[in-house]
Amino acid sequence: MVRPLDRGASKSKQQLTEPEKRNRINQSSKESIGRSKVKSWMTTFNQFLHIVWQKLKRHLIVIMSFLLAAVWYCRSLYAYLAQLLKWWSRYLQRKFKKNLSVLAEVDLLGYCAREWKGETKQTKRMKEAYEELFWRHHIKYIRLVRRDNYSALRAVLFQVFSQGICFPSWMKERDILKLPEKLLYSQGCNWIQQYSFGPERYTGSNVFGKLRKCIETLKTQWTEINGVKDHDERGNMCNILFSDESKEYKMYEAIKFVMLYQVVEAYEQMKNEQEHVPILFSLLFARDTSSDPLSFMMNHLNSIGDTGGLEQVEMFLLGYLLEVKIRVYRLYKFNTEEFQVNYPEEYHRDWQEISLLTEDDRHYHIPIIRRKD
Repeated sequence: MVRPLDRGASKSKQQLTEPEKRNRINQSSKESIGRSKVKSWMTTFNQFLHIVWQKLKRHLIVIMSFLLAAVWYCRSLYAYLAQLLKWWSRYLQRKFKKNLSVLAEVDLLGYCAREWKGETKQTKRMKEAYEELFWRHHIKYIRLVRRDNYSALRAVLFQVFSQGICFPSWMKERDILKLPEKLLYSQGCNWIQQYSFGPERYTGSNVFGKLRKCIETLKTQWTEINGVKDHDERGNMCNILFSDESKEYKMYEAIKFVMLYQVVEAYEQMKNEQEHVPILFSLLFARDTSSDPLSFMMNHLNSIGDTGGLEQVEMFLLGYLLEVKIRVYRLYKFNTEEFQVNYPEEYHRDWQEISLLTEDDRHYHIPIIRRKD
């Protein structure tokens, strides 16, 4: 049974007044309108995003295409440059090795084994000499020097530069650039015009300009390299310098002329009976072919770099003017007193020492000493 109270309550819920109905309708309309607005806004926003994406997509495609093209181009360019650099490096290496007149260090005994094969008497003698250098004199490596008639000058000057040896004291006291004019005008040596620059036999009145350029090259390169204190950097500079034939030969001709200058000075001192003239000049002028500076130049100095190299007397003179002790291992003199000689024999204790190695007194190489700590 339904209670009367319950029926009254249900009836009141079913029967709404007119204002209440209107309120409900308005509320429902507002909710419907709100949902429509939200839906419209979402649609508009989605359309906006779609339009923006379409535009961005085209730009992104263009940008990505550009980036991919740029990456491909850079990669291709890098590969091309790497190949070009590799080719250029090989080219420079071949050219540098071809022009380099003092080669890198090689094993002494390995070099001997390659050069002296067979069982001849001379071969056995040379092998014994090389083994003597290796075991007794601690010479483990050798730097090969180009075999020409500048060989001795090249081997000596390379070591002077690479060891950072300074100008000799007498060069510091005077301007060596003025030596050609000094010999001509102060000492009347007009025969200098017959000076020969290696294979270039006669230069006449141009000799002074050429000599000055040679001496300038020597002084400039010596000053520049001597100013470098780092041993490895100085070695690299020497490798570059001694692969430049033009500069190289100018320096050798400058050294030759300085030798001539020293001979002229000593000759004048001996004529004036001055004391303390080194014995080497007495030996030099005792030869029939170099009894005076002119004959020394014509018969000996002019041939250096052309048809001949330095003889023993010129080696004495070279050590004297550079103020270095040149120790030479003469392999073909093995087991004799002349196997190891010093040029000059009269040297000061404070002079630095450089070493040479020769098999025939014509071509010289540079021995490298490795002493135990």
